[in-house]
Amino acid sequence: MGNHAENEIEAYLPFWESLTESQKAKIRSEAVQKTAGKGEIVHRGSGDCLGFLIVKSGQLRAYVVSEEGKEITVYRMFERDMCLLAASCIFRNIDFEIWMEAREETTYWVIPPVVYQELMDTSLPVMKYTNDLMAERFSDVMWTMEQILGKSVDKRLAALLIEEAQNTGEEEFSLTHDRAARELGTAREVVTRMLRYFQQEGLVLLSRGKVRILDRDRLYVLAEESLR
Repeated sequence: MGNHAENEIEAYLPFWESLTESQKAKIRSEAVQKTAGKGEIVHRGSGDCLGFLIVKSGQLRAYVVSEEGKEITVYRMFERDMCLLAASCIFRNIDFEIWMEAREETTYWVIPPVVYQELMDTSLPVMKYTNDLMAERFSDVMWTMEQILGKSVDKRLAALLIEEAQNTGEEEFSLTHDRAARELGTAREVVTRMLRYFQQEGLVLLSRGKVRILDRDRLYVLAEESLR
């Protein structure tokens, strides 16, 4: 089947057993498995309409770009996570500029928009799942906007450091000031000053391109509601 998805894709779709045999066959024949290298842009806003996306391995970062060109991370996707915002062209009245970047080498499946549209039109379980997933993703977006509008940078940076430690499973991890600024939608200089302050307070230890957490408990207190 070349780069087309094997039968294993069925294990990732919660509505699989509700599909007809012809619908299952359609997904198996049309779904495409792809691999993106670290830093590769997988989806470019409204200029793309990739399709229904399922992460098999790795990590994707979904973000929006402000009018000033700042990137703001709205959610991340790990193994078994799915996203419909990369197929926004199949939804009327949704013009959502979502971008996606591979944070590490990532393998993922894509069900083409026209195929997923047909599934929604012919399967009530798929339509229900679609509505639930879309609501979840918009909730992520609204949560992020609330953080940006209502929370100070120190709290959001503390939350980012804790999330990075949880994602990597290590107390020390790679994090450049540029990437932290993009994730938080702020200026690099702001992140640099804040990280230096955290180091002075004994919360972290900084080295070239890396951060080591020294006091996770105090970071948790600082992060407060900015942790998901």
